[in-house]
Amino acid sequence: MHYALRVTLSSIFRGVVDRFTNDIAIDLGTSSTLIYVRDKGIELREPSIVAVDETTHTVVAVGTEAKRMLGRTPEGIRAIRPMKDGVIADFGIVEAMLKTYIGIVQRRKLFVRPRVIVCVPSGITEVEKRAVRDSVEASGAREIYLASEPVAAAIGAGLPVDAPTGNMIIDIGGGTTEIAVVALSGIVTANSIRIAGDEMDEAIINYVKKNYNLVVGEQTAENVKIAIGSAYATAKEETIEIKGRDLVSGIPKTIRVTSSKVREALEEPISLIIDAVRLALEKTPPELAADIVDRGIYMCGGGALLRGLDMLIKEETNLPVYVAENPLESVVRGAGRILENISTSGKLVIRAK
Repeated sequence: MHYALRVTLSSIFRGVVDRFTNDIAIDLGTSSTLIYVRDKGIELREPSIVAVDETTHTVVAVGTEAKRMLGRTPEGIRAIRPMKDGVIADFGIVEAMLKTYIGIVQRRKLFVRPRVIVCVPSGITEVEKRAVRDSVEASGAREIYLASEPVAAAIGAGLPVDAPTGNMIIDIGGGTTEIAVVALSGIVTANSIRIAGDEMDEAIINYVKKNYNLVVGEQTAENVKIAIGSAYATAKEETIEIKGRDLVSGIPKTIRVTSSKVREALEEPISLIIDAVRLALEKTPPELAADIVDRGIYMCGGGALLRGLDMLIKEETNLPVYVAENPLESVVRGAGRILENISTSGKLVIRAK
């Protein structure tokens, strides 16, 4: 009797807690943070950037407002990207950022702490996992689960990860590129490299500096990549105006750059991503490799939006390549589906203790 009463009371308590909290799934990315709220969908999309007053050590701005400050802050204020290569580089700043974001999606339910699923790269170390867990816990989570980014991405792309067939996913984010073959709710083979969108931006900065003696910032490089960047020769040659500081005279100046020059700048990081795809394919068991021949490769993440990248990978691997619908949201949508079915998704997450 006592046991049955305890179980009943426990169920009632859980029901009350669930009513007054919003369980959430977080894609804590190098470039942006997305939060999925149970029963509601994606409630937040913000850059993973925080502006800090270095004198008082207080947060001045978070997200979009902080991104506008990148490269423009006065002395004493610094705009920081606290995530580096898909993992936490500044524990305190990530904690402050998550506290703000979780507060936004929780709204008036702040007095009950949420259950949280966080997506992490497949190549993350135990120390890095602990940093994620501690940051999320300090930001107000009740229970913390870790989900592998490639698995969440595959689910978000609509692939049948629980089936005994091979599903290959390439998730190109800001800090890491995750390549994995998923089957039976687990990763069979994976390759995680810290070459992704940020390295593409860096390649553009270095190319413009070397070839045009012009110094440009991160945001300018990113805008160039989005506007005319490509991995494969396009039929139409495009140009863009780039403004920066002349390396020799120190005076601001403007140049025009063609899409072929930007493609040349992006050659190195893209070739490293293709090499990683080849390596993952080489490690894939023959039966699952046969599935990939039939089903193809799926791409997601911001890098999947680079023009012609799918065509280049198709040419290099001789396999069908598809870009997921809403590639920027694949990871958080997959984590959200795990969250909605957390009681039956034990294989897909690890409880962070």
